[in-house]
Amino acid sequence: MGKLQPKLLRRKLTIASAESCTGGLLGTVLTAHGGSSDVYQGGAVVYSNEAKTILADVPPQLIASHGAVSSVVAGALARGARVRLGAKIGLGISGIAGPGGATPGKPVGLVFVAIDSEKHSLVRKNTWSFDRTGNRLAAVGVALDLVEELVA
Repeated sequence: MGKLQPKLLRRKLTIASAESCTGGLLGTVLTAHGGSSDVYQGGAVVYSNEAKTILADVPPQLIASHGAVSSVVAGALARGARVRLGAKIGLGISGIAGPGGATPGKPVGLVFVAIDSEKHSLVRKNTWSFDRTGNRLAAVGVALDLVEELVA
């Protein structure tokens, strides 16, 4: 987040996250540089459906009707993180990092990355063929790209 941090500070923007398949990797990257507490409010690793509901306010019926790995749930994760932690920007990630977990229509490497603010909401669907580590790193990269695009 090195290049992003000064831009976020200048615009008085803060970030919160709710991530599933990345398992805290986004939070790790967002806190890698000194001073990150000025822009990163915090985040939750919401691996189970129950955690998505309890920690990010994702309605259970949303998960039941769309599946945990969906654009709707990723958007709800981003919104829930933003609202719960009082940040200006929320990031949400939900996907199938692999090597297992694929279901019909939802292959390994399918990851939804969402960004949410008061005026802007976007979910990016990605399908990669990397290994587990590669899929997770790519998802974090997309999340950072979405923040970069928002503050550009």
